[in-house]
Amino acid sequence: MTVQDLGQRATITLGGGCFWCTEAVYVNVRGVVDVESGYTNGHSQRPSYGQVCTGETGHNEVVKIVFDPQTISLSEILEIFFVIHDPTSRNAQGNDHGTQYRSGIYFTAPEQQVVAQEVIAGLAQSGVYSRPVVTEVLPVHNYWPAEDYHQDYFARNPQQGYCMAVAAPKVAKFRQTFARLQKT
Repeated sequence: MTVQDLGQRATITLGGGCFWCTEAVYVNVRGVVDVESGYTNGHSQRPSYGQVCTGETGHNEVVKIVFDPQTISLSEILEIFFVIHDPTSRNAQGNDHGTQYRSGIYFTAPEQQVVAQEVIAGLAQSGVYSRPVVTEVLPVHNYWPAEDYHQDYFARNPQQGYCMAVAAPKVAKFRQTFARLQKT
């Protein structure tokens, strides 16, 4: 993998439904240095949450993950990704529907595209899913950070209904499935 201008760090951007849930998992992953909720791969410049929710900007709700590839591999990050969301559901995750909730891997280096495609091919061969994986794999384009109140949302609002019903079970599933990859 190509290391970016972040010292020994790399960046990948993932869309797996609501960014609150995805962020809540990745902040607990060993080797992940930073997680930022945002919007990507749409056509509007500097979109707001309200605009993205209409589905008209083309953006996806995502998390931008900065990680240390010496501590955690991109394959491991993607292994987590494919366990904590349904990559066979087109433009929806649970009760969240619309193109802003599509499954996506947005890469910053060609090597990341290769890894993502290999992981998806491995999933297809394994038969772990009864339906095809519909995760898009594209270069990250037109990324914009989400508003401040979306950052660290689960950590700041663990008793909020959506967090208790949707985010908390994903965090629990991560902890149960990937104990070896948890921050200590």
